[in-house]
Amino acid sequence: MHKYVIKRILFLIPTIIGVTLIIYFVMNLTPGDPGRAILGTGVPQEAIDAYNHNLGYDLPFFQKFLNYLYNMFINHDFGISYVTKQSVFAEIWPRYMVTLKLAFIGVVISALLGIPLGIYSAVKQYSLMDTIPSLVSFFLAAVPTFVLGLVLLYFFSLKLNWLPSYGLESWKGYIMPALAISIPTAAQNFRFTKSSMLEAIRQDYVRTARAKGAPESAVIWKHVLKNALLPVITQIGMSLGMLLCGAVVAEQLFSVQGIGSLIVERITFKDEPIIIAGTILISICFTVVMLIVDIIYAFIDPRIRAKYTKARG
Repeated sequence: MHKYVIKRILFLIPTIIGVTLIIYFVMNLTPGDPGRAILGTGVPQEAIDAYNHNLGYDLPFFQKFLNYLYNMFINHDFGISYVTKQSVFAEIWPRYMVTLKLAFIGVVISALLGIPLGIYSAVKQYSLMDTIPSLVSFFLAAVPTFVLGLVLLYFFSLKLNWLPSYGLESWKGYIMPALAISIPTAAQNFRFTKSSMLEAIRQDYVRTARAKGAPESAVIWKHVLKNALLPVITQIGMSLGMLLCGAVVAEQLFSVQGIGSLIVERITFKDEPIIIAGTILISICFTVVMLIVDIIYAFIDPRIRAKYTKARG
């Protein structure tokens, strides 16, 4: 098992290099340059060229890319922001932690809402307790984050004045952004859990357990649920990536100073060090979460454990 974990951790390195290359390539294709975006259109071209030269922006593509990789892996330095002239890591880390906290809160809320309702709906299939949650989940899964956020703002901030409309000055500030990004994901978790449960219920081992006289509660909790939740665990891990992306909209809507809003803001100025470093941190987080999911999956699924034991033997 430890060899598998080490191999998956080492896989982070080509992932980071690949993400960096893609972002560098995309930024190289976009029109404009940081000198023109920062200094404005009224500045002579000579001043623009001198500004870009001081930034090292006019270097060949692969030279810039290799210099960035060297500084990142060897010097542990993400560079200096073109706009603020501050250390990139010092600028993005506090905002990265805000987005990460918001995304993890969203994952927890979506799991606590979607999974239990999906289990109950599958057990009560074709009943009213299945029809109503299914219809609601279909509707909520199609609602965009910004629409849901506007509805939450209207009711809980404007009409009821229960929650702040912007910022994260207290724990109340996390409620509406977290709900805005987690409710559509909770609807997806509900549908995924329900379909996984229904598929497991129809298996032969469930019919065998019932034929042996096992109580229905034991059949559901010991046999069906244990196997049905395996793909759901993967879905929860993948939902973190969707919530990190969805957090950008929530950050803009609720004026949350997160990494997503910072990246969107700096795209206008082609602030490559901020954009690339922010994207790398997000990709690292997603990859680490999927590593944890794979490890949990390996411990839960007896087939994978048997495969590792056989390989070790």
